[in-house]
Amino acid sequence: MSKTIKVSTIINAPLKTVWNEVSRLENHTNWMNDAEKIDFLSDNSSGIGAKMKVLTVVGPIKLYDYMTVTEWVEEKTIAVDHVGIVTGKGKFILEEIDNNNTKFNWEETLKFPIYLGGFIGEFFGAPVLKLIWRKNLKNLKEIF
Repeated sequence: MSKTIKVSTIINAPLKTVWNEVSRLENHTNWMNDAEKIDFLSDNSSGIGAKMKVLTVVGPIKLYDYMTVTEWVEEKTIAVDHVGIVTGKGKFILEEIDNNNTKFNWEETLKFPIYLGGFIGEFFGAPVLKLIWRKNLKNLKEIF
């Protein structure tokens, strides 16, 4: 079983400006509270095939999240496969509302291993992750 979590926000900045920030994967630690450190495991740090090892901290839990970028559409989408301890898929989708506003959608479908509670961990962890990711989007908005 896996759990899907969705959050979104409106950012008061043009789509191109938001994309220029979000597409710099190495800078995600600037606005993601749960991403403590990002190391690239591939020669490329953007685009399809980029591989990352992200030290992720949620409360007392610290783990490495290994991700591979599986979709990259300029000024629209970045999608990843989580292939570490927690597995699943994540996706950022940007939508231009008008010349000065962008909608940022974030969706993750995650599966927790049995030693992180499996289905029960997913059930209780999802609301916590949703709160953290809402805060992350608030941090991202503050960059602009």
